[in-house]
Amino acid sequence: MRVRCELCLARAHDDRGAARHRAAPRRRAANDRRAARGSDRPQPPAFEFQASERLYNLGKGFPSHRLAKDKTYRPGRRDTQPARPPDGSGGSVSGTAYLAVINPAAGHGRCGKMVGPALERLRAAGIELETVETRHAGHATRIAREAYQDGYRRFLAVGGDGTSYEIVNGLFPEASEGERPTLGFLPLGTGNSFLRDFSERGLEHSFEALTTGRTRPCDVLRMKHKQGVVHYINILSVGFVADVAVVANRRFKRMGQLGYWLGIIVCLARLDRRAFPLAVNGQQDIDRRRCLLLTFNNSKYTGGKMMLAPDAEIADGLIEYVRWGPVGRLGLVSNLPGLYDGSHIYQPLASRLAARQIDFYLDSPIDVMVDGEVLTIHCERLDVLPSALNVIA
Repeated sequence: MRVRCELCLARAHDDRGAARHRAAPRRRAANDRRAARGSDRPQPPAFEFQASERLYNLGKGFPSHRLAKDKTYRPGRRDTQPARPPDGSGGSVSGTAYLAVINPAAGHGRCGKMVGPALERLRAAGIELETVETRHAGHATRIAREAYQDGYRRFLAVGGDGTSYEIVNGLFPEASEGERPTLGFLPLGTGNSFLRDFSERGLEHSFEALTTGRTRPCDVLRMKHKQGVVHYINILSVGFVADVAVVANRRFKRMGQLGYWLGIIVCLARLDRRAFPLAVNGQQDIDRRRCLLLTFNNSKYTGGKMMLAPDAEIADGLIEYVRWGPVGRLGLVSNLPGLYDGSHIYQPLASRLAARQIDFYLDSPIDVMVDGEVLTIHCERLDVLPSALNVIA
């Protein structure tokens, strides 16, 4: 009900976005029509960036299924058609419409500029949409959770990997015991790594998949930690990759890909190789060896074009576990090019393993990078929800 009220109270985002692209006479005509209706509401304030801030210790807005029930739920925006109950009584929420969750700040504002024409193109192809904008970190998680409870089953992540990550954390764990949801993508953010497993064509590939209804099963990986649980569909990493993400987010976030490379340089200068004690598939032996990085993957790519897990498959029911031993600076630099074609996995200190479960034996919380977001959590167990999600890709 909360999501339906949100959709009914707000104006359509894409109407506003499309209006910016119309000629001046049409804008004047639209203004006249609004004036005739007596609409004098001020424009909403600028949106905060949804998925960029460093989220320490599961702070406010963190998507780990511990959001307080009395937290303010700020309205988003709706489509031009009013939402109706998901009860099969002629409403568009009967299973055919997508709830498009839009992060207008994704891609340093690129998403907000492109979303209007992109949504119009989907509608012209016969795709039924209802739209809601995010306003702060964790908002997409709350929107998705409440929408799923209200009967929505088809979602569209409009933004980057961070937007889809938050939606997934809103759908699960509830969706693991209910009807399987479907997630589509409009990659208008900075990082769009997940879709690269299927095509390098980005937005055009997404349009084609959505208009043809091309659905694939997708595993959801579940990290249980002392403060809650995190779900993801792309990658979770610790060690060097997480260190770089921490530095890049803290110091160079606004610099995009250049900021990521500056983060690599900073972390290379203070190279930290340490142990992350863990056991694979319930084994008694705990691996306490020092390493440069560990990644736990569902898909192949991260950081846009980096193929960290060349053998990963999104629907095999397995975690693709990649380990780099205590590689030194020279070894790391010489193997950096291999991160982009997957050949790094063949260097002597690298290894991979397909696992069903990883148990962690850590003394304290650690930084992790999960689907582009940086969290500080005390990891306990990682496992798989096989084919728990349908993706349009």
